[in-house]
Amino acid sequence: MIADRPVYVPTHPRVAELERLGDEIAELAAHLNAASARLLALIRDFDIGNGWHTGFRSCAEWLSWRIGLDLGAAREHVRVARALGTLPLLSDALARGELSYSKVRALTRVATPETQGRLLAIGRAGATFHVERIVRSWRRVDRLVEAREAKMRHAARRLHIHQDIDGTFVVHGRLEPEVGALVLKALTAARARLYQWRPASEITDKAHELPTVPQQQADALGLIAETALHHELDPGAPGERYQVVLHVHAPVLDDPDQPGQSVVEDGAHVSAETSQRLTCDANRIVMGHDADGRAVEIGARTRTIPAALRRALRHRDRHCRFPGCHVSIGQGHHIQHWAHGGPTTLSNLVILCRRHHRSVHEDGYRLTRQVDGSLSFWRPDGQPLLDAPVLPAVAGDVVAALGAIDEAHGLRISPRTGLPSWTGERLDLGWAISALHPRANPLSHAPA
Repeated sequence: MIADRPVYVPTHPRVAELERLGDEIAELAAHLNAASARLLALIRDFDIGNGWHTGFRSCAEWLSWRIGLDLGAAREHVRVARALGTLPLLSDALARGELSYSKVRALTRVATPETQGRLLAIGRAGATFHVERIVRSWRRVDRLVEAREAKMRHAARRLHIHQDIDGTFVVHGRLEPEVGALVLKALTAARARLYQWRPASEITDKAHELPTVPQQQADALGLIAETALHHELDPGAPGERYQVVLHVHAPVLDDPDQPGQSVVEDGAHVSAETSQRLTCDANRIVMGHDADGRAVEIGARTRTIPAALRRALRHRDRHCRFPGCHVSIGQGHHIQHWAHGGPTTLSNLVILCRRHHRSVHEDGYRLTRQVDGSLSFWRPDGQPLLDAPVLPAVAGDVVAALGAIDEAHGLRISPRTGLPSWTGERLDLGWAISALHPRANPLSHAPA
């Protein structure tokens, strides 16, 4: 009897070609992961150096404008870039192409310098869905522990305010994390409103030095209180009680060099540029004075932009029109100020958020409307600020260029560089979390 012998069928050329394509995909993906690590490192350095402080509110907003990322994706790139600055093990694994950006993005949601080694092992061993499941369970354990701690923090909340001997007020307290974060956001927004951020290299003399950060925080707290009252936090008070009143001579609005006052109600002087910004979209009352300065005629209060025109303006613009900005709450800006003869018409109006309204009036940014209705913006140095910059053209073989860059950095990338060591076994999530999470032992049980 002749024993059966295995029959070998030659591999079809098409199958071999597809396997080769699969290896090429895997190798190129590893190169892209290594390139992503360099991109994130550049973003981190750019963010730390405040390179986006050229009219933009955040590094994510600048990325969305400059390289065309969706704003949500841009925020995630900035978050991951910042996180990798304190997670060298994960950063190195991404730079070597061993981990994908998707895995690193998930791991940086929970990783700390103390736990990054354990999570790196999971990233190398498991598939992406393994990593996502472990991260979700990791965060669930964190929530259970944090729920107990939150009760303790809630009971410990307090705020003390008392007046000192010299008349100043002393504030001391302890806030819950979400309340403290809200206060910090409000302080940051108020500081940005009060002080235009500038690199230290641009400050040329002491007259232009900004107050210290604690001084800015104190000023910002006052602005927050004023804003809350302005929005009728006190329902029994009339709205105008908290309005800021500006007294300015008409010639000053037209020419900053003209003599005349430009002061707020308490007598503090403001610049002509600030006066133009404040009067761009505000209630206005024209007052006549005699030779002794006494008011002899007071006209009716008029609004710079009528309600119907304001609705049309918001319908057309939708949001702030400054390049890269999409803040929906804004102010009507006269492209040619009404004091210079500019009409209050739809074609002469544009919506700008508060930050960019200040930038146009007081920081040297300029804008004009072209014949076709489009807007053109210029930086203070005269360079155009494009609404959507053209991405640089890439010449030559991009794949070969990536490979050459990686070789120059000493990387040896192959189709198996990013291959996980998972062999198909079932993920025991409970055991994995109890073994990996440093705070999970009291909350979970080992499998039977």
